[in-house]
Amino acid sequence: MINLMYIVLTAMLALNVSSDVLNGFTQVEEGLTRTNNNVEQRNVAILNTLDAFAQHNPEKGKVWYDKAVEVRRITRGLYEKIDTLKQLIVWEADGKDGKVDDIQNRDNLEAASVVMLTDKAKRGRTLRNNIDSYRNYIASLMPDSVKRKNILTALSTDPVLRKGTLGKQSWEESKFDNQPVVAAVTLLTKLQNDVKYAEGEALQTLLGNVDAGDVRVNELNAFVIPQSRFVMRGGKYSANIVLAAVDTTARPEVYINGGKLANDRGLYEFSPGTTGTFDYKGYLEVRRGDGSVSRHPFESSYTVIEPTATVSATMMNVLYAGIDNPISISVPGVAMSGVSASMSNGTLTRSGDHWVAHPAKVGQEATVTVTADMDGRPMTVASTKFRVRKLPDPTPFITYTDANGNASVYKGGARGLAKSLLLNAPGIGAAIDDDLLNISFKVLSFETVFFDSMGNAIPEVSAGDKFSQRQKDSFRRLSRGKRFYISRVKAVGPDGITRDLAPIEVIVK
Repeated sequence: MINLMYIVLTAMLALNVSSDVLNGFTQVEEGLTRTNNNVEQRNVAILNTLDAFAQHNPEKGKVWYDKAVEVRRITRGLYEKIDTLKQLIVWEADGKDGKVDDIQNRDNLEAASVVMLTDKAKRGRTLRNNIDSYRNYIASLMPDSVKRKNILTALSTDPVLRKGTLGKQSWEESKFDNQPVVAAVTLLTKLQNDVKYAEGEALQTLLGNVDAGDVRVNELNAFVIPQSRFVMRGGKYSANIVLAAVDTTARPEVYINGGKLANDRGLYEFSPGTTGTFDYKGYLEVRRGDGSVSRHPFESSYTVIEPTATVSATMMNVLYAGIDNPISISVPGVAMSGVSASMSNGTLTRSGDHWVAHPAKVGQEATVTVTADMDGRPMTVASTKFRVRKLPDPTPFITYTDANGNASVYKGGARGLAKSLLLNAPGIGAAIDDDLLNISFKVLSFETVFFDSMGNAIPEVSAGDKFSQRQKDSFRRLSRGKRFYISRVKAVGPDGITRDLAPIEVIVK
């Protein structure tokens, strides 16, 4: 978290060196200092452990303790050198009375460059060389490639391409050129943190080189490590039964329920035939160097369950004919690559980890059958039935373009529709748009019904889903507050079923 705050604050400096930013660097500096103290305590504890072992067993422990002392000596030298650089930068900004923990001219942009980058001093280049030497020395102690890479990354001094520059800058220029004093000091404290981290990794590695069996193991325990405590009927139960810190040249013999395992790896596996929870126990026998045998008991349990799967329709557990219905299918304990499924009365297709059901006939059930790969054998784990329904009737509406050029719809009702918008409307549409289903229908035909001054109904027939010329002429004769009806709307959806829709009452504004 402290390193992240440092990165954010460094980025903010490019915009404005405000008092808040400077205060933030001060807080990061204090946090890094506390962290360095904590890491130092941990490293001292590791060194003390190595010291105690070396005194107990000098023949095996002294070589690792001497290497640890050397790591501490080299680290202390680099750490103190960085402390000196921090003090020089503060003196350059505040004078000889300046204190690292109480910087007065925190926003001074020249001090760090003068101390670290002037040709006469060349302190920045010298520090880079010191870090390179230290990094390579610590990395040479790391047989673990991952840890070694982490050290090389944490203490990297590669040239840096800074934003706004044409070419790469040297490590020291990128760190100290035009940096406020408080930022430069914080950067050096972070570098000390990285050095302490590298020292701790090296000390931990040296401690790990000590033979654990000679000094740290004082108890042997048997462990049962099952791949899973839940097994489907017809599947396979597997468990490793091991002894902690076992000698690979003298593996223990394993007995379960009175019988000896046929292998020397402690692998216990079988295929259960009934469901339920079952216990088993046994013991391990370990032969000592003097020929005697020690026995270590263990016990464990496993649960056998019926094959099962989860099959659910995303849309209200109902499949609609004529459209794609999202389906979720999963089998507990089986990867998606090992699951397959099929469906009657339609098709079922896969899209990544999701499925799409496309039923065919309305009123006929669709059955989804799920098969899973269980230990290399295909097994039917579920068969789920769904009712197939036709799509609900859509809602008809007048499509128009509002004053802002946006497409909109009018579904009838008291809010009304301006006459100008009505005259420019091309016709009517129909759709299901209830936030669960969003499906468009094609309008085949409709009628408009007007009433004359005597109350007589005057129907006009559309041109498909468009207003006919006679209907538009009737619109022009309407005055504000008048109303007419759109009725006998016929529409067809993706399921191929033609249906009659409810009428619309249109009020002219």
